[in-house]
Amino acid sequence: MKQISILFFVCAVLFACKRSKTSGNAVAFKSPESGTEFKTGTAISLDLELEDPEGIDSIVYLLDEQKLAVLKAGETYTMATHSLKMGNRILTARVYRGAEVQEASTSVLLKPAKAPEKWKYQLEASFPHDTSSYTQGLVYQDGIFYESDGEYGSSTIRKVDPKKGKVLKSVDLPDDYFAEGLSVVGHRVVLLTWQENMGFVLDKSSLEMISDFPYQNSREGWGLCYDGKKLYKSDGSNMIYFLNRETYLEEGFIEVYDQNGPVEQLNELEFIDGKIFANIYQSRRIVVIDPKSGAVTAEIDLSGLSVNNANADVLNGIAYDPATGRIWVTGKKWNKLFQIKLLK
Repeated sequence: MKQISILFFVCAVLFACKRSKTSGNAVAFKSPESGTEFKTGTAISLDLELEDPEGIDSIVYLLDEQKLAVLKAGETYTMATHSLKMGNRILTARVYRGAEVQEASTSVLLKPAKAPEKWKYQLEASFPHDTSSYTQGLVYQDGIFYESDGEYGSSTIRKVDPKKGKVLKSVDLPDDYFAEGLSVVGHRVVLLTWQENMGFVLDKSSLEMISDFPYQNSREGWGLCYDGKKLYKSDGSNMIYFLNRETYLEEGFIEVYDQNGPVEQLNELEFIDGKIFANIYQSRRIVVIDPKSGAVTAEIDLSGLSVNNANADVLNGIAYDPATGRIWVTGKKWNKLFQIKLLK
């Protein structure tokens, strides 16, 4: 029995080696080498090392499983990068010889070619803000703020008077849920929770619970915003996920990068003039993100805002009124909410 087992093992190894050679080992990428970094706008030449170039019918190049080009043996291909997403991209070559397919893969890391623009701001007005609110999400609609207030045992969803800072209506979450970012979609308020792997849908008028939904690949719930077609969700990493506005299922993502590398700790989000604005947790910095590529195109330093209450925590909370162009920012347990004008 032992000899039969050994013979079976040897045959299996030999078969596996033969199979791997016909499915991939006979072709490899000369360039680019796996993990090579490129700035967007740089053309990338794809070059293969072929063990046997004779008899090739075609070579198909793919980027993240999306077809780039179909070539004949001996033809070369140069990939443009100016419109590609940031981060790690997988390149695949499939070499066809009749019924046989050989495959090789490599990866590249794309970063923005330019450093973010440094925008300044002008303080236009300040308003009272409830210092009991550990602000997680902030949305302006219907002439009021919808605000989520985090922390275990005291998380709430609120409607707030913008000028007086008075809480008009408040609904408590169960003690074992930590409220995070929120957005308004039609007659619904969509709310994230932090580590509970669960989002909630509430009636916008009454703030009563309608339904809930689970997360998928995103690891936690941090920030949420809406562009009129889809929701954008952050989870504390450099990833922003696209959520279907009806099912809340993830339908894609971007990786957020500046010229130096991944930009992480993405927290509260707001969609303003075609861009995603994101608080960077534990800082007074807001970054402006291209929602198609993930490139950080601008950043704003708000360290000049003056908050004088002792228990004030970090900057968090961005709201926007598209009808007037007004932008408001605040922070966790801040005693003020600021209306600012961006100076690009």
